Amino acid sequence: MESAGTKPSVVRTEAITVMQELAIDIRGHRSKHVDEFADRPFDYIITVCDNARESCPVFLGEAQKLHHNFKDPATVLGSDEQLLAVCRHVRDELRDYLREFTLSVI
Repeated sequence: MESAGTKPSVVRTEAITVMQELAIDIRGHRSKHVDEFADRPFDYIITVCDNARESCPVFLGEAQKLHHNFKDPATVLGSDEQLLAVCRHVRDELRDYLREFTLSVI
């Protein structure tokens, strides 16, 4: 499994915080561009925001493409606590979505 974006930047501190709440340490992760994986075959490609779906490069091959639009925490304006609340909500939505996806392919 890999994760990449169309506009990589940094791993946000809010993401690190909300993942640590689940005992998942992502401090050593980095933001990657989808071009890093252009030559790799995948079974599934999942886009998680409408912008990514529209601007994602075409991956050739047999990969099944799936999409779900999650709110992008980077677009949220507000206090630190409001941003953390959005990050927690998106984290939990992603976890549920991926859990259901995993169960559907087993």
